[in-house]
Amino acid sequence: MPKMKTKSGAKKRFRFTASGKIKHGVAGKRHGMSKRGNRFLRQATGMAIVSEPDTRIIKRNFFPYER
Repeated sequence: MPKMKTKSGAKKRFRFTASGKIKHGVAGKRHGMSKRGNRFLRQATGMAIVSEPDTRIIKRNFFPYER
């Protein structure tokens, strides 16, 4: 039976932490910054941790060999 493929789009959007959690980039920072408040922009820097239910979905469907 052939190997399952990892989704190439997911490889670009998610990173794994050492403990197995998944990080993702924060949405809403591509354009239109003048509409957004300073607090939003400050909190949206860097990466955020994906919630537990979404982590199960991402690992099961997008990264079949990451456990």
